Amino acid sequence: MRRISMQGKKFSVVGHGYKTTADADFKDIIVVGMADVSRVYYEGEYEPNVHKAPTCWSLDSQRPDKGVPEVSKQANRCLDCTHNIRGSGHNRGRACKFIQNIAVAFEGQLDTMYKLKLPATSIYGKAKGGHLPMQEYIKFLVSRGSEISSVLTRMYFDSSSNVPKLFFKPMRSLRDEELSAVKQLQDSVDTHTATGFVVAPNSPFDIAEGYELNAT
Repeated sequence: MRRISMQGKKFSVVGHGYKTTADADFKDIIVVGMADVSRVYYEGEYEPNVHKAPTCWSLDSQRPDKGVPEVSKQANRCLDCTHNIRGSGHNRGRACKFIQNIAVAFEGQLDTMYKLKLPATSIYGKAKGGHLPMQEYIKFLVSRGSEISSVLTRMYFDSSSNVPKLFFKPMRSLRDEELSAVKQLQDSVDTHTATGFVVAPNSPFDIAEGYELNAT
C-alpha cells in the first residue's frame, strides 16, 4: 500500500521499494476515507530501527481490541490504563498514543490511493491563528455545511512544532466529476486497506511515520 510519510517535516511518498520526497512543506489532498481514532501502546523504549507489533491497542480508543492477547491487555478500559496518564511516556507524553489512519488521493490523481497515519498532535489541539488540526478542521467544515470528502484540503506543517505536526485548511469545493469519483472510491479495497488497522510483525506500526511514537 502506498503511504505518505512525514519524516523530517517533509512529505514523502513511499511505495514498494521506492521513496520520493517533495520539496514543498504542504500537499493538496482529497480525503476519501477516515478510520476512527485508535490507540496503540508499545512496551519498552521506542527504538527507531526495531520493527515490532504493538503490545496493546484499541480501535475505538475506549477498550482494548478483542484481538489483544489477554496477557497483553494493560487495562479493561483505556480510561483506567496507567499508560493513558500524561507523563507515562517520553517527554511527559502518554505512553499509549492516539493515531488515525486516513485514505487520501492527490488532486488530479484520484485513481491512486495513499495511506496517511496522523499522530495525536495532528488530530487534536486547539486552532491557532486559523491553523486547524484534524478534529477542529472537521468541525469547521461541518459548521459550514461541508464534509471533508467534498473539498480539496491543504495539509501543511506547523513550523513552530519540534515534531512533524500537520494543520489543514480547505482550498476549494470538489467539482462534480471529482465528487463522483470519490463516492465510487469510498467503498474500494484500497480505501479500506488505507484506513485499516493491521497488527502483525510487519505492520503499519513498524515504522514511526516521522514522529516518535513515545513523544508528546
